[in-house]
This record gives sequence, C-alpha cells and structure tokens, in this order.
Amino acid sequence: MTQEEIHLENLMERLKERFLEHTNRHENMSWEKVEAALNKHPESLETLLMMERTGGEPDVVAMDDQGYLFYDCSIESPKGRRSYCYDEAALVARKKHKPEDSAMNCAKNMGIVMLSEEEYAYLQTLGSFDLKTSSWLRTPNEVRELGGALFGDKRYNRTFTYHNGADSYYAARGFRGKTTVPYS
Repeated sequence: MTQEEIHLENLMERLKERFLEHTNRHENMSWEKVEAALNKHPESLETLLMMERTGGEPDVVAMDDQGYLFYDCSIESPKGRRSYCYDEAALVARKKHKPEDSAMNCAKNMGIVMLSEEEYAYLQTLGSFDLKTSSWLRTPNEVRELGGALFGDKRYNRTFTYHNGADSYYAARGFRGKTTVPYS
C-alpha cells in the first residue's frame, strides 16, 4: 500500500494490525481499549495519519496519566521526514543549500513532539531502530544555545546519542515523534 492510499478509513485497521504484530511494545494493553480511545478522539487519528503517511508507522508503546503514547516505530527513520536541519533558527542560519524544512517545524505542523534522548533510549528497548539511519532528538536548551543538536542511532547492538551542528542535514537523518491519545 502506498502512503497516498492510506486514509482514515483504513488507518484504524493498519494500527490494529501493527498492535497485534508487535505485542512486546504494549504488554498489558488491549486493542479494544486503545480503539475506544481513538474513536473518542478523531483529531488524534488525523495526527496518526500524518505520522503514517510520512513513514513513521506509529504504534502504542506506553501509557501515562494522560493517555496512550504512540511513537514512530518504523525500523529506519521515517522516509518522509529526512533531510531536514534541526530547527527554524538553524534553517535561517544556513546561507547555502537550505533544506526544505526543519525537523522541529515539521513535527509542530504534524501535531507531534520529537522524541527526547530518554524517550529514544526507551524506544530502542522495544526493538532495533535506526540501524542504517539516524534521528534528530529533542535537544536540551543548553546544547542548542551553543549551536548543537542531538541525534541518535543504533550500531553494534548499542544505542548511541551524538551531537551535530543544528544546521546540518543528511539524506539518512530524519526524526521520530510521539503523540498522546487521551483515555476519555
């Protein structure tokens, strides 16, 4: 199925298939309860659809006091979100060869939040992600103020966090995000 063929009507089916295929990501959760929460919050389906269309393959990975947490669970960094610098300031600062957008701006427009270093490390406990690509991570202000930004990947069976200039961008670096679907 191409990304363009994915519509709200079949998104729920795709989310259910992924939920059942990767039960290790959401132990002690039932699809029926997740589905009920999704049906109560159609605006969440729109966000999940954008995640799906850009190659994120969103799946439930945890619950908190707010609701069900969906992360991008594609094996590699989402294809539709690569070749972006980190944020708007980095985009403006580039004098030549500007990328199309920034990761932070794209995430904001999609209604998602980029994963932090801690959230990315948690994701990596659920599988092996970014074995050939890397993903920008939400960067602490003290690093960003110095011109840097964080990204992560998994190599040699280890999860690594690195730094780069926030204005850099690569064809193999995208970003992963998360969204919360409220319980009620």
